[in-house]
Amino acid sequence: MANISTERDGLVDGMPRDERGYWKPDKEFGVPNPVFTWPPDPKAIAKWVKDYIWPINLIYMIVATVTWLYLTPELARMKEFSAGWILEIFIRNQVMLIALATVLHVRLWSQKSQGYQYKWSSNWMSKNKKFLWNDQVRDNAFWSIVSGGTIWTGFEVVMLWAYANGIIPFVDPREQPVWFILILVLVPLWRDFHFYWAHRLLHVKFFYKIAHYVHHKNIDIGPWSGLSMHPIEHLLYYTCMLIHWVVPSHPIHMMMNGQHASFAAITGHGGFDEFVIKDGVKVPSAASYYHSLHHRYFECNYGEMGMPFDHWFGTSHDGTPEAREKMLARKRAMHGS
Repeated sequence: MANISTERDGLVDGMPRDERGYWKPDKEFGVPNPVFTWPPDPKAIAKWVKDYIWPINLIYMIVATVTWLYLTPELARMKEFSAGWILEIFIRNQVMLIALATVLHVRLWSQKSQGYQYKWSSNWMSKNKKFLWNDQVRDNAFWSIVSGGTIWTGFEVVMLWAYANGIIPFVDPREQPVWFILILVLVPLWRDFHFYWAHRLLHVKFFYKIAHYVHHKNIDIGPWSGLSMHPIEHLLYYTCMLIHWVVPSHPIHMMMNGQHASFAAITGHGGFDEFVIKDGVKVPSAASYYHSLHHRYFECNYGEMGMPFDHWFGTSHDGTPEAREKMLARKRAMHGS
């Protein structure tokens, strides 16, 4: 595998890449969740559970709890729809969305603080006519803020109104602590389940042409690309939150569901597998190399390996030449040569 040099940034990449300049990680990807494999491997399951909770999903749990306790109007105010409390939630969500995407984009894409180290693609954000204003960043930010943040808030507002009026089954953590914690832990796994099936639906030709094409304009992805979707896709994407109409839960669960959908999309499209803090110090970026391959090849990796539907249905791609040949053979069978 060839290495590319980023001498124009005064750096040497040192990352192994394929002939087209895409980074080839030295880790194993596309490995099914051991919880769903047979025979069971207790050691592998225990490791997966630890990695599943720590640290990323624990952070989501904490953020949702803090949001409910300190950044959400009192439930009594939400029995009636009113501009005041709705605007508070809208501003809160937009500030969190914009802050997260901006911090990642400025550091990694504007300042190029770590150059090409652990960067999946050798390309940067595009300026061409397929994007609004001929600018990928502005295009992505527009769809993320104007459509994504608004529709996410819309779902949350209706759900909070329903909680306040006793329409949604409510769980009090003081009375049902075990159930409360169980639902909190399972929210990310539910998100993987929902994302796969919603995503497969969006790849049906009709929905792709009217909506999903907006997201797939992004082959080289950055933080703003994650929520860059058509409003129709946002409406489908945030239906993950509707499960709380039937599963007894607390507003913290619903908020975590919506925040996970929003923030995981931003971090998952970060474009870098590791964040370099300083020389020799790096941390996982929570970005999804597995999903980046979907943006590159389209007809693979519709979900994530928390719920390994791609593995079960033969659409998993781990970035190897062998997986690419299998994918191309499947595409030829689907669409002809």
